[in-house]
Amino acid sequence: MFDGTLGTIVTSKIQLIVIPVYLSFILIESVLIRYFKANGSSDAKESLFNITIGIMSVPVNLLSLFITAGALTWASQYQITVIPLTISTLVICFMLDDLRFYIHHRICHRFRWQWGMHNTHHSSERFGLAVALRQGWTKHFTGTMMLKIPLVLIGFDPIIVVFCGVMNAFYQFFCHTETIKKLPWWYEAVFNTPSHHRVHHGKNPQYLDANYAGTLIIWDKMFGTFAAEDENDLPDYGLVSPMTTFNPLKVVFIEYINIFKDVFGKGLTLKDRILYLFGPPGWSHDGSRLMSTDIKAEYYKEQGIKENN
Repeated sequence: MFDGTLGTIVTSKIQLIVIPVYLSFILIESVLIRYFKANGSSDAKESLFNITIGIMSVPVNLLSLFITAGALTWASQYQITVIPLTISTLVICFMLDDLRFYIHHRICHRFRWQWGMHNTHHSSERFGLAVALRQGWTKHFTGTMMLKIPLVLIGFDPIIVVFCGVMNAFYQFFCHTETIKKLPWWYEAVFNTPSHHRVHHGKNPQYLDANYAGTLIIWDKMFGTFAAEDENDLPDYGLVSPMTTFNPLKVVFIEYINIFKDVFGKGLTLKDRILYLFGPPGWSHDGSRLMSTDIKAEYYKEQGIKENN
């Protein structure tokens, strides 16, 4: 049976190893941009802010790791088989967990409760390696970590499932940069890359809700959420409604505050309150706000009018 405490220890030790790696590459990227004219922008204040949020997210998320660890411990009692650890099974587990991440990521953009956690990551108006560390502190409360349970039930060791998730996050760190423009076509065709992930962080209408990939971009291509980076219309980073504060508590929790203000507003039906909690970001009972689908529809309508003219 999976030991949740062991899972916490493994996660903690991996993070202690990778954090110095992250910081080293953030420094290298900054030096390349500042002194060697590499592509990208660097802002020491924001980078330090992003790093602070990221480092603080580690102990905070570890405190609530018992939610996911407890669920995996429970699931490990009901495994239909035990899949041995080999190179092949590790690769299969990684690919399945990457699909799990794609689903998790897509949910985080389409349901407001999950977006309450994820919007922290998208709130920066710059794009660089330090932004990868700008993470929410409530991931174990979103419910999407339960998507790991099927992997355990079919026979993968929960420790391996956790390990694959951490390695996926490690890979994604290197996708947060403008310094690398394009990788070879065959790599861009299969894997998530800085170019693909720049699109994901863009608030340009045509880039909204695109490129949810963790490591493999094939999921976006399979499920119709892929968008290529247009060099004539580069991503404009940040939230549709900008958030420029450097208050970490506000950056991390402001959307939750907004959610609860909406949920407990006056004169709403039960359905309205539920949709303010679990509906798409931007949904409103009176239609006064725009969802990403509305923004995209308006954009394509305007494009159509221009083209017809």
